[in-house]
Amino acid sequence: MKIAVFGTQFYEEEYFNKYNSGNQHELVFFKESLNSKTTHLAKGFQAVCVFVTDTLDKNCIEKLAKLGVKLIDLRSAGYNNVDVKSAKTNNIKVLRLPTYSPQAIAEHAIALILTLNRKTHKAYNQVRENNFSLQNLMGFNLHGKTIGVVGTGKIGRAFCCIMLGFGCKIIAFDLKENEDLKRKGIQYKTFDELLSKSDIISVHCPLTKETNHLFDTKAFDKLKKGAMIINTSRGAIINAEEAIIALKKEQIRYLGLDVYEKESTIFFKDCSQTVIQDDVFERLLSFNNVLITPHQAFYTDEAISEIAEISIKNFTDFENNLALENEVK
Repeated sequence: MKIAVFGTQFYEEEYFNKYNSGNQHELVFFKESLNSKTTHLAKGFQAVCVFVTDTLDKNCIEKLAKLGVKLIDLRSAGYNNVDVKSAKTNNIKVLRLPTYSPQAIAEHAIALILTLNRKTHKAYNQVRENNFSLQNLMGFNLHGKTIGVVGTGKIGRAFCCIMLGFGCKIIAFDLKENEDLKRKGIQYKTFDELLSKSDIISVHCPLTKETNHLFDTKAFDKLKKGAMIINTSRGAIINAEEAIIALKKEQIRYLGLDVYEKESTIFFKDCSQTVIQDDVFERLLSFNNVLITPHQAFYTDEAISEIAEISIKNFTDFENNLALENEVK
């Protein structure tokens, strides 16, 4: 099958070719993102493989259908950037990665927590300048702190298990409670209870209509004052403009982000020689208690290997008319 791989990052071609044993599929890699303006690149392809930076709205999907595309395969678990309803109307199957190394994302969330708390990024820069003062490097013990987890899917569960090892009390919010976590002592609370009781909140829920801007002024005002918020899920779950207000009021004491609502114009590229036009993002960077990483939580050898392997399997299952276990319905 001939597949157009859009939004290709520098590391992906090697991994995809590794798992495309015997060149069973013809993979063509495009650095360009797929959207309604770049659909012409998909001409002659039966399938497209897309990333979080691609935008497959109704217009884009209708154009793909006219070109004969029959499959959209996502290199991500989330599919909020694809109009699934339009794809179904146009007889295009949508497949995704249900999971890939949840430990990678969970461990990165921990890294953000530890860095913000113990200020190792600041200490590193100080020491390189022969400044060995402890001034402004005070942190706090994680042991005994209450950690709120929003979303207890596979990533959220992995995160919970790690934090239990730190001796933390874990409370969680999810529409579907996990019995195994409850047996481990994790308590489910309402969202408002979680906000008011948590010293640290880590976000691991998908982006849906219900979770879009879940964290807004109304939510920030209910926070335990001085809480830390970590988001390694989807940027739009946090209203960044309103988070800035909460930071200024010191309602949020620490903010760690691996994702950002308008990241598609910034992340996955080198902007060091350009002026970033996003004033909200620039304002976030100006806070000394905000830590932003460039959507790298998934970026481990194990995770990228799984992404490539499962994607190839999705292509093969579709081509051979097998059961599509990873289909988005």
